[in-house]
Amino acid sequence: MYSDASSGMCDMSSDRRSKILEIISNEVIQTQEELADRLNSEGFTVTQATVSRDIKQLNLVKIPSEDGGQRYARHSDKQDEIDEKYVNVLRTGFKSMDMAQNILVIKTISGMAMAVAASIDALNFPQIVGSIAGDDTVMCAIRTVEDTGKVMDEIERLL
Repeated sequence: MYSDASSGMCDMSSDRRSKILEIISNEVIQTQEELADRLNSEGFTVTQATVSRDIKQLNLVKIPSEDGGQRYARHSDKQDEIDEKYVNVLRTGFKSMDMAQNILVIKTISGMAMAVAASIDALNFPQIVGSIAGDDTVMCAIRTVEDTGKVMDEIERLL
């Protein structure tokens, strides 16, 4: 069993933080309490304060989860740079968008639809099941009608 208050605290912290990264990579963890429970079940004796410090030290952030909630993930400056490139492609090619039930239709500059569709796919909207692109039109299949509005709002925010 691992403990915060042992003489090998640096090794314990490192082991615990490695376990945190493993857990959040394999499971949807939405709260510090969930993470503390999982760590305790893995043999680490932790408090919510310890988990909070580890989250800060590991630079974890909350990202959208597939069920519409949020989950912990590792923040990556490199990923931010990549995401910004995709947003720039979206901004460059975007002309307009409209919805038909759970289908999002995005009009683009001629020849830009495939690049815009690839950017949308790379931005990993959990509500989008898939995208199809022509020359100047992208069609995105969205899980629900309500999710279509959410995706449109998010795209408008990015633009």
